[in-house]
Amino acid sequence: MMMTPLGHVAWLDLVDILLVAFILYRIILLIKGTIAVRLLVSLTVLFVFHFFSQLLGLRTLYWILDSFFGAILLVLVIIFQHDIRRALSSMRKSPFFRDRGDGAAELVEELVVATDVLARKRIGALIVIEREMEVENYLEVGTQIDAKVTSELITSIFLPYSPIHDGAVIIQKQKLKKAGCFLPLSRNPELSKTLGTRHRAAIGLSEVTDAVVLVVSEETGAVSMACNGKITLGVDQNVLRKLLKKQIDVKQFRWFT
Repeated sequence: MMMTPLGHVAWLDLVDILLVAFILYRIILLIKGTIAVRLLVSLTVLFVFHFFSQLLGLRTLYWILDSFFGAILLVLVIIFQHDIRRALSSMRKSPFFRDRGDGAAELVEELVVATDVLARKRIGALIVIEREMEVENYLEVGTQIDAKVTSELITSIFLPYSPIHDGAVIIQKQKLKKAGCFLPLSRNPELSKTLGTRHRAAIGLSEVTDAVVLVVSEETGAVSMACNGKITLGVDQNVLRKLLKKQIDVKQFRWFT
């Protein structure tokens, strides 16, 4: 019988442990701050009940929980479908290459100028920048436009007398594709009560896709940015420019960032 060298086994064990630790770490980061965390806690509690029901001989409870855990894989896929879709979508591109498109810097500048003009005039706005995941399935209504992104065009769309000022504009592949689109509202109960419909819509879309969503508050004129289910409130031009460059100019592979 061939004997495996002890050092080789130890090296493989180390690689195995590191891979498992890395995967668990990325999963934790993926669901951190989302409703999935509370669902995982609930599943852990059910697992504890399952263990003690077997230990104490509570047959009916054990049978119910055992049947539930028998289909746990399907349950997890249903619960975390949006997170799984977002993670798989972000894995389409290699993590070792970064794409700095020539038009990305221009796009960022147009967005910064547009939000600044809208903020000074206290005109509410929602601007969606699609990245790897398609947002089409999460949009309601909308008017097709397909034009070059300019600050003037964005500003004119959100003027109160514009017929398509309600809803969001959608930017896909550095083109303004749609306007007047309605986004899914976030159902996160931990969101501040002070956040309005625009902010909740921005967070809602960023929870189920990897899109970047800009919000201009009609009440305060403050500019905010939602990404990965979280929102950064009240950013100035310089901060917004840096945030957008990080998310758009350098198309970072988010699974590793």
